[in-house]
Amino acid sequence: MASADQIKALLRSHVDGDDSHFLAVAMQVAAHEARLGHSRIAAEIREIVDDAKRSRRGGWDRTGPASDPRPRGELADLLDAEYPMVTLASMALTDDLRERLCRVVEEQEHAQRLRDYDLPIRRKVLLVGPPGSGKTMTAHALAGELGLPLFTVRLDGLITKYMGETIAKLRLIFDAMAEKRGVYLFDEFDSIGSDRGSGDDVGEIRRVLNAFLMYIERDASLSLVIAATNHPARLDSALHRRFDDVVVLDEPTAPLLEAAVVNRLAVTAWADAVDAAAVAHAARGLNFSDAMRAVDEAVKDVVLERSETVTTDAVVRHLNARANRS
Repeated sequence: MASADQIKALLRSHVDGDDSHFLAVAMQVAAHEARLGHSRIAAEIREIVDDAKRSRRGGWDRTGPASDPRPRGELADLLDAEYPMVTLASMALTDDLRERLCRVVEEQEHAQRLRDYDLPIRRKVLLVGPPGSGKTMTAHALAGELGLPLFTVRLDGLITKYMGETIAKLRLIFDAMAEKRGVYLFDEFDSIGSDRGSGDDVGEIRRVLNAFLMYIERDASLSLVIAATNHPARLDSALHRRFDDVVVLDEPTAPLLEAAVVNRLAVTAWADAVDAAAVAHAARGLNFSDAMRAVDEAVKDVVLERSETVTTDAVVRHLNARANRS
């Protein structure tokens, strides 16, 4: 059945009259039921949601997502779009980090109330942390909590050898933020925001960064802008002033790894078959991403009938294999 957070989100969106958010959360419930093996219930929920979307007038508005988030025209080469099914409840977070991320969600959900008092809203967030620490998943979770589409900027489409063209494409993305509300993720952000004073910098790169600084300063859209980087030291100092919040995600501790293992297995039939504490101990030195992939590999072995059940030893074996490859 739906989680407590999903039920509350459904009730909030119903009371607020936010149909888009209501339908997005309903799809999260469908995905959760599918992971539990309740395929019939999941299919019925998806059918109800699809019928509801078909009966709506369609098209984008300036306050919520459309049923189809895929960009058109030039933006199709610049943005990947999806409706994430991840929520903050499914992430292993410290209390402080969870509180900060929940505050971002809360301010987004009550944006109009804050505007009525002429108060600023957390809309621009910089995520900092080593590879595999959960930056991308955090962006997915924020989009999932808000029931908004996640638009991930494709750097291979954005950055070209012609910097004037890059700046024009960057402008298209910021125009899209005003036209189509969503969560916009600039991953590997240091490729854009590198320090203008660095020795290997060139004039054209500086112009791209200056353009980004100008666009994000002027941006007054309803969208949530997230930038993520593994290399905060490379970022230009002026960038930090343009973000409402800088959130640091550290290497996972043993308790957080244990919680992540429990969360990952909670939607399978083998949640009680694995000693999460033993897995967390074996995963010391690995990041969240590698640890969760090891759990997934052990589950896939069962699904593909390569083993009879998921065991602690099986997960540890996959952990060791990943540690040896790194």
